[in-house]
Amino acid sequence: MMNGVANTGRDHGIIESYFVARVRSGNEAAMSTLIDRHRGRLIRTAHNLLHDRFEAEDVAQESFLKAFREIGKLRDDRAFSGFIYRICVRLCMDRLRLKRAEVIEFDTVHESEGQSIETKVLVFKLLDLLSEELRTTLILREMEQLSYDEISAAMDVPVGTVRSRLHAAREKFRRLWIEATKED
Repeated sequence: MMNGVANTGRDHGIIESYFVARVRSGNEAAMSTLIDRHRGRLIRTAHNLLHDRFEAEDVAQESFLKAFREIGKLRDDRAFSGFIYRICVRLCMDRLRLKRAEVIEFDTVHESEGQSIETKVLVFKLLDLLSEELRTTLILREMEQLSYDEISAAMDVPVGTVRSRLHAAREKFRRLWIEATKED
């Protein structure tokens, strides 16, 4: 709530615009408010893409630094959330490109940790088998619940590309899942 105004979807852009305008004029309290509003979701998004909580926190912090440094490039103050998530996704993709040589071993799960952990590990293992573009699109849609328009903005591709990548990602993931879970 801001001055008695509920943060509905309709009011979201107005509220974002208000705080962005204040950040542009150097108001640190407005900067803190924007950080508070977006920090949790940025960390969750980065964590889902990077599989590392500490690295996700670093990316979130780096995203805010870059967003506030480049706030002059933001054409519509109401679009700050798309702007910050686009920065976050790009930073994650850059880190994934650098990290591609590393092999993450998921096969060390103990049976006592339960079926849900095994399922989660398998999901992330299978996601890693998808191309970077397919994996990112699928995570942003299914785990982060972003709209096609938000994914389009975050990945800087047309909505049609998002739709085709999402279809391809779902199909490939489904095939990988069936293969990985079939009874021997």
